Amino acid sequence: MKKGINKMDEKVGKVLISKEQIEKRVKELAKQISQDYEGKDLVCVIILRGAFMFVTDLAKEISIPAKFDFMATSSYGDSTTSSGVVRIYKDLDMNIEGKDVLIIEDIVDTGRTISYLVKNLKTRNPKSLEVCTLINKPANRVVNVKIKYVGFVIPPEFVIGYGLDFAEDYRHITEVRVFKED
Repeated sequence: MKKGINKMDEKVGKVLISKEQIEKRVKELAKQISQDYEGKDLVCVIILRGAFMFVTDLAKEISIPAKFDFMATSSYGDSTTSSGVVRIYKDLDMNIEGKDVLIIEDIVDTGRTISYLVKNLKTRNPKSLEVCTLINKPANRVVNVKIKYVGFVIPPEFVIGYGLDFAEDYRHITEVRVFKED
């Protein structure tokens, strides 16, 4: 093994989206969201854990009043493929009835999780409900979903970094990289 490279580093592959590309695109998304929701009662529903870095940067750039609440879900566990079963670990604390709701997600892959969340949140009678994702992987889609705000479209590779993880590791990486399985 090379000096300075540990087992974790060997799983970190090529950069798919640089830190600079992310910063630029987050500002563009925030500007569009701010324009679209000007004068509205915006509640951003952040899907944990993966979206925490994305929403931190996005929230700093949104120029209108907005409320933020969080949900925690999982469909991957410790795998690189979705189990197909969506579990909610933490639900909203806010009432979203009559509010303009924007779900903020790190990645839309198969579409199962976001489809489930949209159906679940629609039962709570929001005024409007849209989706914003940092990363869209349409090649892996098994459920058709409408996404209003997309940061990047990527090929069907498992990615880590900028909040995205494998088994809770690699979230700290500042860019989005390909994960190399054994």
